[in-house]
Amino acid sequence: RRGAMQAMITRLLYLARHGEQENAATESPEAGLSERGRRQARLLGERLRGRSFAAVHHGPLRRAEETAELVAASLPGVPVYATELAGDHIPHDTEPAGLPPAYAEFLARATTAERVDGPRVTAAAVRRFAGPAAEEAGGAEGAEPVRELVVTHSFLIAWLIRHALDAPERRWLGLNSQNAGLTVIRYGPAGPPNLIAVNDVAHLPPDLRGTGLPPDYLV
Repeated sequence: RRGAMQAMITRLLYLARHGEQENAATESPEAGLSERGRRQARLLGERLRGRSFAAVHHGPLRRAEETAELVAASLPGVPVYATELAGDHIPHDTEPAGLPPAYAEFLARATTAERVDGPRVTAAAVRRFAGPAAEEAGGAEGAEPVRELVVTHSFLIAWLIRHALDAPERRWLGLNSQNAGLTVIRYGPAGPPNLIAVNDVAHLPPDLRGTGLPPDYLV
């Protein structure tokens, strides 16, 4: 009962897609960042410098780990944690019927394990990150919001945006994030979540923007 009565304070969840990976077409789990990806990550760190973060979390793949390390260099004293919750998973076992062919074909290639394990891990990520924080995590009542940065992949960011908007489950499809793009969701103690920023790349010069997006997404 004591946990149920615990006061909650605002969480600001910062979500960032990893920087551009080397040999991006191969999608290898072992692939690190390209030189352009390392520049993107450093500039994201500069964008966040001076903010008070409780933690930086990143997925287990090398490109997410390297991005988190480069960002964290601008956030001295902030702990960095690897977690499966920020990994690259299919967030929902979406029924392909009625979807555009590209989405239907992509979903059809998923294995049974991916269709089971991905949603399970994603649901755990929602429980961990998508909501206000316990008051004790941020200190005394009236303190600054709890800020956490999750360096992850496009699918989890898409799912958390969809979740914040209470949109239909299949709407995670097609929400693609740019490499080192920043999304910020505010979870207050009352009311629905608020999207503060979505796929924001103001910290990147034009030549570093748009990587990781389908060609026809570029504007």
